[in-house]
Amino acid sequence: MQSKDHDHLIEQLQHIAAGLGQTLAPFCEVVLHDLRDPHSTVLAIHNNLSGRQPGDPATELGLARIADPAYPQVLANYPNHFPDGRQAKSTSIGIKDDEGNYVAALCMNVDLSLFRSLHSLLGQFGSVDANAAIQESLDPAGADAIRARIDQFAARLATTPRALKADERRNLLRELKSAGLLDLRRAMEITAQHLGVSRATVYNYAK
Repeated sequence: MQSKDHDHLIEQLQHIAAGLGQTLAPFCEVVLHDLRDPHSTVLAIHNNLSGRQPGDPATELGLARIADPAYPQVLANYPNHFPDGRQAKSTSIGIKDDEGNYVAALCMNVDLSLFRSLHSLLGQFGSVDANAAIQESLDPAGADAIRARIDQFAARLATTPRALKADERRNLLRELKSAGLLDLRRAMEITAQHLGVSRATVYNYAK
């Protein structure tokens, strides 16, 4: 491949890197390396999280690709870290010319510190005391029975509760009433929610 063809390939990769950078901002650093010069491979860097600058030299991975065309072309989700110690998840994609030699690499480095903080926060917020003496349900008594009966009715018709037709819903309400399930507290509201219709519609079917 001629030098001008390499230049065209690199130019197109710059657009890809810019688009990925905008899409994945601000948590993912996107770096485009021009591997034709190991002393100055960093061509563009978007969402700079590592402190590197255009013109910086190749990393160990970049040098490995330059030295060995058989080096893996895609390395995905490998552990990494930024210079300040923050943990990262990286993906590196090597770009070859038509002769099979590496000419560029597109790398993405995700800052995991924020996500791990959020994971810890959500875990703490969602935790409950499984040994607590008090056991309570905010669901009205009998709600599960109503939903189960509706599911069974829909299953007999090889459909789902929300896909029931108007005449089928009327038959369902007759069945619920015959079973005494409409006498339960908030029965109409529970039925309406499970069918995906308004309470007024359910009251109309129940007439």
